[in-house]
Amino acid sequence: MVNVFFYKNVSLFVLRWCPSAVDLCGKISFWLVEEESLKRSYLSFFDGNKDEYVRRYRTFPDTLKAKMKDMAKEMFYFGYDNYMKYAFPEDELNPIDCEGRGPDVLNPSNININDVLGNYSLTLIDTLDTLLVLGNVTEFQRAVKLVIDTVSFDKDSTVQVFEANIRILGGLISSHILLTDPKHPFGKVGFEGYDNELLHLAHDLAVRLLPAFENTSTGIPYPRVNLKTGVPPDSINETCTAGAGSLLVEFGILSRLIGDSTFEWVARRAVRALWSLRSNETGLLGNVVNIQTGQWVGKQSGLGAGMDSFYEYLLKSYILFGEKEDYKMFQAAYESIQNHMRRGRESCNEGEGDPPLYVNVNMFSGEIMNTWIDSLQAFFPGLQVLNGDVDNAICLHAFYYAIWKRFGALPERYNWQLQAPDVLFYPLRPELVESTYLLYQATKNPFYLHVGMDILQSLEKNAKVRCGYATLHHVVDKSKEDRMESFFLSETCKYLYLLFDEDNPLHKSDNKYIFTTEGHVVPIDKLFREKQWNDLFPCEEGVLTESEPNNRLSNISNCNRISEEQRYSLPLKSAYMRQIDHMVGLY
Repeated sequence: MVNVFFYKNVSLFVLRWCPSAVDLCGKISFWLVEEESLKRSYLSFFDGNKDEYVRRYRTFPDTLKAKMKDMAKEMFYFGYDNYMKYAFPEDELNPIDCEGRGPDVLNPSNININDVLGNYSLTLIDTLDTLLVLGNVTEFQRAVKLVIDTVSFDKDSTVQVFEANIRILGGLISSHILLTDPKHPFGKVGFEGYDNELLHLAHDLAVRLLPAFENTSTGIPYPRVNLKTGVPPDSINETCTAGAGSLLVEFGILSRLIGDSTFEWVARRAVRALWSLRSNETGLLGNVVNIQTGQWVGKQSGLGAGMDSFYEYLLKSYILFGEKEDYKMFQAAYESIQNHMRRGRESCNEGEGDPPLYVNVNMFSGEIMNTWIDSLQAFFPGLQVLNGDVDNAICLHAFYYAIWKRFGALPERYNWQLQAPDVLFYPLRPELVESTYLLYQATKNPFYLHVGMDILQSLEKNAKVRCGYATLHHVVDKSKEDRMESFFLSETCKYLYLLFDEDNPLHKSDNKYIFTTEGHVVPIDKLFREKQWNDLFPCEEGVLTESEPNNRLSNISNCNRISEEQRYSLPLKSAYMRQIDHMVGLY
């Protein structure tokens, strides 16, 4: 079963997974918290603590919440409207020069651009479901028709399989599902004449990605394909764990929508192949692997770039498809992470010592390899919330928020030993906002509304330019690069808006959903737990089986142990927040 905490007028969609859970669409338990009078009594209990953190974070008026909601909406439309005006049908908006950006055809080796941009109206497709989240049915329908009428994947474009999957395939599938959902969570958004064209486009794209899985000795895919010709003849044999192991959600949904096991089969085979290569000593995986030999080229194990969404999709695949194998892998991976990457005191909110932090380690020995963490790791508190480990999520989130407070952005890499950025740019990434949103859903603590407001105001102050929001080239001097990546509209703005929109259809108690790693909305539906084919991929060597012990510590949900102080005062005690602020050089 799934326990969903129901606070006054607000529901939390997924908070705790019991190991025996199979059917998320079955019974749901709602735990009721008493009325506002109870809240006031607890708040009055903490009135004696008048330090700076309590004064700043303990309340968030409804009027301010409404203002921030409007501000998030205006931020989205400023970027979206300018993309449509100056850039569409190109992939991205250059917000400083007010023009479109497509693949760098003159420099094919410029993978920073060409891995993402495929000359297929990336930003529009990536943003479709955000329009529905903001309640703009009319523009959503217009945008869908534009995609149907103008987008083709018959392009001589070499793109990264991972990016095309999460941004394009995910955007098409999510929008198709929302268009045809008989429950109509956003109202009747379908339109006359729609004939599954988005699903057909998704299928066409996925077929063009399939060559990546051919001619590979391990089943782990090549990192890039040409949409017209397949794997380039000069393609490298190395790929990152996240890139190869984060295809299962989108490929699995597609397979179950069209009744063709091929896509889920190749994605699941890749996950199993990676899993079989984990260290026997630590249970950890590396970050770069040779797809032909199965040898680890990069032996760093961490939670950020090259690794992040691999863990995320183990849990989310289980949530969507109910395959026990996925959850058993996630349990084992999470235990290895806690045993070998986590440093600091045992409890987030009790005891002495350094605050918990997850570091980059050698996959075989567990020894620290460097003293930096990257901004992508900021997604992990949100994943911990989904896994019920809210206590650890609170501490790790607080560390990243402290970095944000210092710079008004998250540097791509931050050296926790030197208390300084190692890599200085910030491309408007959503991960901290995502975790903030999920922690607010888990705790309803006004602290996280303040975090969201700080992020919103920083973006307005530091990133807004003539025609949109620009990448920060340097988080200290706030110099800019002329690029607005599609995930700014697809994720950053979406999570900011949802944080302040308590009445959004996604927050209704009868709507259960999850976000892909690109922030696309996918309902949790029994449809995705049904396969129209026999199980063609039984457990292979290296995959956990039913008989193996369940060592995960979260048999008892940490959510049950959230104190009243964490709900009604600060999620992290002031002394520990002050300690983290000192650690990042704020004071």
